[in-house]
Amino acid sequence: MNVTIKDVARAANVSVATVSRALNGHHNVAEAVRLRVIRVASELRYSPHAAARSLSSRRTHTIGVILPDLYGEFFSELMRGVDQVARERGFHLLVSSYHGNPEEQGAALRAMRGRVDGLLLMSPYIGDSGHLTDNLSPTQPTVLMNTHLPDAGLASLSVDSYGGAVAMMRHLVECGRQRIAFIAGPEDNFDARERQRGYVDALGELLPSSTPWVLPGDFNEASGHAAGRQLAAAEEQPDAVFAANDMMALGCLSSFKQAGIQVPQQIALAGFDDIPLSRYVQPSLTTVRVNIAELGGQAMSTLSDAIAADGAAPIPISLQPELIVRESTAGRPRGPAENS
Repeated sequence: MNVTIKDVARAANVSVATVSRALNGHHNVAEAVRLRVIRVASELRYSPHAAARSLSSRRTHTIGVILPDLYGEFFSELMRGVDQVARERGFHLLVSSYHGNPEEQGAALRAMRGRVDGLLLMSPYIGDSGHLTDNLSPTQPTVLMNTHLPDAGLASLSVDSYGGAVAMMRHLVECGRQRIAFIAGPEDNFDARERQRGYVDALGELLPSSTPWVLPGDFNEASGHAAGRQLAAAEEQPDAVFAANDMMALGCLSSFKQAGIQVPQQIALAGFDDIPLSRYVQPSLTTVRVNIAELGGQAMSTLSDAIAADGAAPIPISLQPELIVRESTAGRPRGPAENS
């Protein structure tokens, strides 16, 4: 037997209109009533007829999520936050990644047209703006996440990567570190550039006689491991390493352990993002916490509100990261006599 919206209304003891508003994510429904309707609809296995629903409301109750990649704990946490709010608001997710390829990104954006009620888009690459403006629909609600697209007139959420990097540098200098190396992220990544800019500016302010010591990286463990090997083999080693993300910091930590370098006694080590693994390695990793799940959840909430209001207010929101001090930077560096 096919369950109808009238069956859901009868079982939930509400009107058909209330069921429709609750399942469509409208805000003029009390939270307790909305949750009861969703629970009853789930128990009855009610599924609105997609074609009829689309014709009547032009809504698909599906959100498109386009990300540069799906690999790694950062994207896992981001999707966890998006999914949690999407489920609460009654949306399904259609997810695609483009692996840094602008053509694949454009194809994904075009493929989403007409299939989703709105878009969550993360495009951190500096040269992506032309592809985005060419392929984004001006009539489709869109929220940008960590995407540098000035004057686009779109709602956006981003992390203050520059401020977070400056805070980390202040911490390392306060710990007595004087020779601080930096493992950079991809050159065309906006967040990576902002973190490197914070490192360079803070170094110039806090240790004006120091020269920036930057090693290339690619936001993955392998590039951090390679940088760690290079630093371990240096004639004069740094007394601190700041990696532009946690994955590279963890790769660097592995290299240091293989080389017999003690962290933090000989070299302090820090990352950025606070992925879940960073608190469980030994030593636990000092990092800059970006509440990644909150970023995804807040972006999804912003988009859901925009869809309900038939448009997104182009309000940029900057999330402030938090310095998290753990074992990998604890204490002051040893002097030469202690290291011998």
